[in-house]
Amino acid sequence: MTDAPAPRTHPPETDADPSLAELTRVFARIGALSFGGPAAQIALMHRVLVDERGWLSERQFLGALSFCMLLPGPEAMQLCTYAGWRLRGIAGGLIAGGLFVAPGAAVILALALLYVHFGAQPFVQDAFLGIKAAVTVIVVQALLRVAGKALTGALAWGLAAAAFVALFAFSVPFPSVIAAAALAGALAARGAREGPAPVLARSAGRTAAVIAALGALWAAPLLVAWAVGATLMLEIGLFFSRLAVVTFGGAYAVLAYMAQEVVAERGWLGPSQMIDALGLAETTPGPLILVTEFVGALAGAAAGGVPGAVAGAAMTLWVTFVPCFLWIFAGAPYIEWITGQPRLKGALDGITAAVVGVIANLSVWFAAHVFFGEVGEAALGPFEMIAPRLASFDPAAAALALLAGALLLWRKASLPLTLALMSACGLALGAFA
Repeated sequence: MTDAPAPRTHPPETDADPSLAELTRVFARIGALSFGGPAAQIALMHRVLVDERGWLSERQFLGALSFCMLLPGPEAMQLCTYAGWRLRGIAGGLIAGGLFVAPGAAVILALALLYVHFGAQPFVQDAFLGIKAAVTVIVVQALLRVAGKALTGALAWGLAAAAFVALFAFSVPFPSVIAAAALAGALAARGAREGPAPVLARSAGRTAAVIAALGALWAAPLLVAWAVGATLMLEIGLFFSRLAVVTFGGAYAVLAYMAQEVVAERGWLGPSQMIDALGLAETTPGPLILVTEFVGALAGAAAGGVPGAVAGAAMTLWVTFVPCFLWIFAGAPYIEWITGQPRLKGALDGITAAVVGVIANLSVWFAAHVFFGEVGEAALGPFEMIAPRLASFDPAAAALALLAGALLLWRKASLPLTLALMSACGLALGAFA
């Protein structure tokens, strides 16, 4: 399957034509340095691709970013894939997107295997107590950051509040919350597209061929798992395939849904392991959604040891990131048309507002499971919500969270440094306990 960047309907803005070898070197560097979440990763790409190399113009970069924010999945990885596609077609997109994911994926697999063997050791649990306390602050920090950008009017505040109540008090499925927010945002959208209608740069037949080819690749390991009777691998593949379609608003937005499914519904992980997964994913380069790989590895390890862990990680990676390539390769030729549609922008604004409520619900879930040893559920009429047992409150975890908050929110310490310090504090508390 081959493809090339769409013909431009405006004069060329850059004369960039890097070789595949040069493109590989540059995107390998971006992948290895992509710590700090999507904001830092996008800033790194802008510096390298726009400022240093001049491979993309400012307009091209911002237009692509807007397009990627409309898509499910990690926007930084998809922006990287788009940049590679625009420079060297599908081969460039595969190289750029693959190198953005590969370093973090390798580290996550190694950490998952170590966790399987040593995670139950007391000293490991002590270290993770500090990391878990830091994670509760990291989620609150993400909540404040997203809320500052998303809550710009009464509708946005209303959607955020409605999303929180729907998830926290009524256990409404996450995909339904996202769909309702998108619909509300689209219906409330105002304004008309500016400028003349862009020329669609690819035929419908060509787009259908791209979708069919990548859709077949997406489904291939699922069909293999079904054919050989690998029931758990099939369940992992189907669940994370569904997750890949509804991952709007970043990894934090979907974590609550993932936790509900893999902890409460399927029993693949315990609440403590789910929080550990996020803490470890925060320490690696690449998209935070690599937390799914850790979950898949632990689910596979519980049933099949190290081979099961590797198979679970591989299945999860495949069905999480192949869809990202599909969205870019199928949609990139239409980027100017898509980003000029007011209704689509309104839908994105609605989803972004709802994500504030989603992350607020996630912060409550994490805090309850970190600060309390026992967390149950309470039902009152139509309401059903988590109910921690007050007698199981852990003052050490609360103290560590206060320290993490001081480091991250007050001193503005870097995330890797904070996680390292919090892990050391957890070990020190365990040693003197």
